[in-house]
Amino acid sequence: MTVTCFIRYEIGPFQRDAFETYARNWGEIIPRCGGRLLGYFMPHEGSNCEAWGLIGFDSLADYEAYRARLKADPRGRENFAFAQERRFIMREERRFLRPVPPACGNPAEPMPRDDGSRGRDPEPDDSRVRHG
Repeated sequence: MTVTCFIRYEIGPFQRDAFETYARNWGEIIPRCGGRLLGYFMPHEGSNCEAWGLIGFDSLADYEAYRARLKADPRGRENFAFAQERRFIMREERRFLRPVPPACGNPAEPMPRDDGSRGRDPEPDDSRVRHG
């Protein structure tokens, strides 16, 4: 069973640039330590103090092994220290989620339709449309 670690951050609204640097740093570190980085998401409109990170794992045991590698990783320790020094993360919460098939899938791949086909409905055939 795959799991996704959903991390909700409460960030300082005037330190979004620092959080963005922190999130970008994880883009290299997380995959090296064994996580599948699904993405970090920053405030764009609306609330300016919430951000999210999503990381996939094959199991909770894989997550635990990843955490151990992350704590031992020099760049990981450096990124954690950056967050502590700059104090832009006010609060951090983790949730572990599992996918609900078939509602989850590759967003780039259309979900199957009732007729078994994939993709958009065919374009209407204009030759059958009567005008007037």
